[in-house]
Amino acid sequence: MADYLVIVESPAKAKTIGKYLGKRYAVKASMGHVRDLPKSQLGVDVNQDFEPKYITIRGKGDVIKTLKSATKKAKRVFLAADPDREGEAIAWHLANVLDLDETAPCRVVFHEITKDAVKDAFKNPRQIHMDLVNAQQTRRILDRLVGYRLSPLLWKKVKKGLSAGRVQSVAVRLIVEREREIKAFNPEEYWTVDAKFPLEKGSLTARFYGYNQEKTALPNQEAVTNLLDYAKGHQYSIEHVKKSERKRNPSPPFTTSSLQQEAARKLGFRAYRTMSVAQQLYEGLDVGGGGGSVGLITYMRTDSTRISDTAQSEARTYISEHYGNDYVPEKPKQYKTKGDAQDAHEGIRPTSVLRSPAEMKSFLSKDQYRLYKLIWDRFVASQMSHALLDTTTIDIRVRDARFRATGSVLKFPGFMAIYTEGKDDASEEEQSKLLPPVSEGQDLGEPEMTPEQHFTQPPPRFSESSLVKEMEERGIGRPSTYAPTIDTILKRGYVVLDQKRFTPTELGEIVVDMLNEYFHELIDVDFTAHLEEELDAIEEGQVDGDKVLKDFYGPFEEHLEQAEKSLEHVQIADEESDVECEKCGRMMVYKHGRYGKFLACPGFPECRNTKPIIKEVGVNCPDCGSPLVERKGKRRVFYGCSSYPECDYVLWQKPSGQYCPVCQHPMVEKRSKGKVEIICSNENEHDKILQQENPKQAERENQTASRR
Repeated sequence: MADYLVIVESPAKAKTIGKYLGKRYAVKASMGHVRDLPKSQLGVDVNQDFEPKYITIRGKGDVIKTLKSATKKAKRVFLAADPDREGEAIAWHLANVLDLDETAPCRVVFHEITKDAVKDAFKNPRQIHMDLVNAQQTRRILDRLVGYRLSPLLWKKVKKGLSAGRVQSVAVRLIVEREREIKAFNPEEYWTVDAKFPLEKGSLTARFYGYNQEKTALPNQEAVTNLLDYAKGHQYSIEHVKKSERKRNPSPPFTTSSLQQEAARKLGFRAYRTMSVAQQLYEGLDVGGGGGSVGLITYMRTDSTRISDTAQSEARTYISEHYGNDYVPEKPKQYKTKGDAQDAHEGIRPTSVLRSPAEMKSFLSKDQYRLYKLIWDRFVASQMSHALLDTTTIDIRVRDARFRATGSVLKFPGFMAIYTEGKDDASEEEQSKLLPPVSEGQDLGEPEMTPEQHFTQPPPRFSESSLVKEMEERGIGRPSTYAPTIDTILKRGYVVLDQKRFTPTELGEIVVDMLNEYFHELIDVDFTAHLEEELDAIEEGQVDGDKVLKDFYGPFEEHLEQAEKSLEHVQIADEESDVECEKCGRMMVYKHGRYGKFLACPGFPECRNTKPIIKEVGVNCPDCGSPLVERKGKRRVFYGCSSYPECDYVLWQKPSGQYCPVCQHPMVEKRSKGKVEIICSNENEHDKILQQENPKQAERENQTASRR
């Protein structure tokens, strides 16, 4: 029989920890929180210092019964929930439910689930940190007050099923304001002029820079004509060639926010998916060798980039052995953590750099491997030397007009041998090119001029990564809140994801305008960020949670009463389509769901007919000849036959509009690392036909494919 009982949140974590602690320890899972505020009522006494009323969560009775039984048999109980506010609150609730002394050293905290980290943690148990608990409790009460007092107002004045929240409402406001900024944007015309100069070997292309050493814009075609007339018939010469060496430093290890952003850019992961997979990597997986489960990454809810000396030393040794001493910086890389970061944990890193992604691949699912590789690559790169680039700037003069060519060449890859950070927009990517050798004073021949008209572009709609970045930079929410916030505003129909960009629905705009009129402070970005700072101050023992609640609730209650009296019911008219409901004959209307627009019968609930919106892609099904249409699944867009279910032909890549000259199947767009390649959608039949009709071409295609 075990002497000690250890309680964690999940069975996976229990399995991993139990292996390290041995037979004297029984490790059981609470399956998350065991107590919470009741769903059926407010659960907060606003007249008694906001006293919360906690009840056992439905379905947790058997779990609590099992834990109580195990507690009675154990000499000592340890609470080993995650090392954050939420984990501290789980430990406190467990202590109350199991009648444990919360002032006793029963709390065990570790930031990575490895043998050494777990054993060290059990050597130094501590009391439950009540300031952390109070910070979590204050956040929970704040969110309950907003959600349970404001949501019924939305049900009464707008429609049932809506919700409002401190963080989610501000996130919707950001998306709505960006959309309105886009609609109000007035594009401005501008022109560029590229001059292509012939050289003995190759050519040199330079862009118009300006007159008399000053950068000059070309706002219209008249300015372009004047430039061409000014330069025509005159000598072009190389005025200046500037060469310099530029350093490029690696990005720091991941925080929760930067991990979500980069996983969205490089892996196409939604924030919720990223955090779910990261949790699996943290809690532990069986990676062979007879050792059972092991935690592969450190704790994934962090806003710190700090790295332990041990991890740095291991990384430097690994880099030296696998890449050479030139790739190891003289001093270990140190990264500044943002001033408002809690810095309670390290940055996200592999628990051991010696577990390379290649060695772990066979033990991981596809998602686990891809995310682990991203984390491993980023961490190792963060400890490597900077990259060196040779940059060249060539100024070309004709009279007082100047053209400029710039280029850069990678001289030493440094950290770029492993990893470079992605960008939210293609325009952010660096353009690198090698310029031909030229010398100052060299005369050039008459160039080929290419004028091109452009228009300024509005700011882009938020992608998931750029929304997370915006929320982090403006102090809205905390790392653990980004994924559930985004998930909620999609579920409520306030926004939709279209081409991986957020667009507000009419409902989202109406709710934001209403909240802005009557609850301006609630959805004010600065006010929300200030509340987050106060929660941090509660955690540090500097501010009393009850005071924060009182300061918030007084004005909030006044605004709520005013809105109840003044707000009229808002009617949201559904947009009618030209599609007739085949079940009842009504004209179907457009509705917004989690995955975008769809058609629904306005006769609901008598008629529950719904249809996807059919978008033809200009390509016919090779099996039956019907048009292929774009369809949206739960995870991705695909292209299927419009005659489904009679014909189940499907493509998972976008048709290009062309047909394969060999087998007549649709050609599709294969996207990889920002590049698009047009390939045949039916490679097996394509290869068979080509092998029979043109063996040499088949061999060439196979060689090209193997090089890819």
